[in-house]
Amino acid sequence: MIAKTATECLITLKGVSKAYQQPNGQKISILEQINLELRSGEIVALLGPSGSGKSTLMRMIAGLIPPSEGQIFYHNRPLVGLNPGVAIVFQNFALYPWLTVLENVELGLKAKGEMPEPRLQKALKMIDIIGLDGFENAYPKELSGGMRQRVGFARALAVEPELLCMDEPFSALDVLTAENLRFELLDLWLEKKIPTKAVLIVTHGIEEAVILADRIVVLGRNPGRIRADLTVNLPHYRDRKTVEFQTLVDQVYKILTNPELSCVTVTTPAESTATTASEAQPAPTPKYQSLPQVRTGAIAGLLELLEDRQEKDLYRLGQELMLEVDDILPIVEAAKLMEFLVIQEGDLLLTPVGLQFIAGGIDQRKQIVRTQIISNILLVQQIYRMLQAKRNHRISEELILDILEAHFSPKEAIRQLQTAIDLGRYAELYSYDEPGGEIFLESEVNNQ
Repeated sequence: MIAKTATECLITLKGVSKAYQQPNGQKISILEQINLELRSGEIVALLGPSGSGKSTLMRMIAGLIPPSEGQIFYHNRPLVGLNPGVAIVFQNFALYPWLTVLENVELGLKAKGEMPEPRLQKALKMIDIIGLDGFENAYPKELSGGMRQRVGFARALAVEPELLCMDEPFSALDVLTAENLRFELLDLWLEKKIPTKAVLIVTHGIEEAVILADRIVVLGRNPGRIRADLTVNLPHYRDRKTVEFQTLVDQVYKILTNPELSCVTVTTPAESTATTASEAQPAPTPKYQSLPQVRTGAIAGLLELLEDRQEKDLYRLGQELMLEVDDILPIVEAAKLMEFLVIQEGDLLLTPVGLQFIAGGIDQRKQIVRTQIISNILLVQQIYRMLQAKRNHRISEELILDILEAHFSPKEAIRQLQTAIDLGRYAELYSYDEPGGEIFLESEVNNQ
């Protein structure tokens, strides 16, 4: 069965950016220079690492938050306030526990001012389509997670949106329930049983994106920019075992794991197109290095797993470990940052330093990490130099946070500092006095 043909342009984003001003006056950029079209007849999947601004972008399209720069157009007219053609399905169901299924589904229609009788009929029709017949008078607490998410779908679709936005709608469900609901939704879309003209889904699952989407938009991070806009020409329903499917999944993994990649080519059964960051988006401004929030033990575990493996493909490794892209990418990024591995054509290859780390004992591993973080991690370098420069070899964590808050939100600045502290403590480079809020050099390190 073939997906609907994309024609009419529903929503256009031109030079859209989003930044938040911090209490100290510093602006933290979340998204920069987003140029994007959402057209009738297509499912678009929005992929990217944590912190790339996927959900922020969706909320701007829905009109829930305004852009800081640029414009959003709905049917070629500037969008002001809420987008009347958009409905959202949230990750956490977002149902009112004191209302029945029918009353929850009627909420959007009620907000639009629908009269009671047509409101009731539209709600009942969507309840029937989504498979909730017989549960009209049930309360959310009586339903399973999958049934509660069905209520969320029914509520969103009852208002007959032109664009259905879904923010990781299956991530709170168990694997089997998610798979079933994913394909039921696809059935409704392909058979034109739902009123929506287009779908935008935020996801952290690469397979989910390739299963569902006609286009995959990949965002980079710090700040979020479109790195690739890939057209998927595989016909529905898609078989995970085909070479074409696996090739496309590998290609998306390659984009996500290679931030420096500037040219993207995707081969599918039919001629496909790939709009890359270098073609469609301005070159990003260099930003302060962002540390993945990963512990050294997770990095060591990944390296040891790779040591004797014949199959080193990142996508298949993620499958075996049952890790989504948001789970495995930070570990890979941290290992790359410390030069323990490189990525070639989607394969994780250990470097000589990585092999030395695996072969070493505890003390040797600490020494290797010490050398690598001093050489490659800017924040660790800054902390270490400041400690050496101070007569008492102690600095306040507030001083470091002041530096970080010029580049990150206060919450992210704390996470960045905690990661740097964890790395420094593991490597016995410096230590941390939590009650006093101070980082300090240990005498053993000073005497070396």
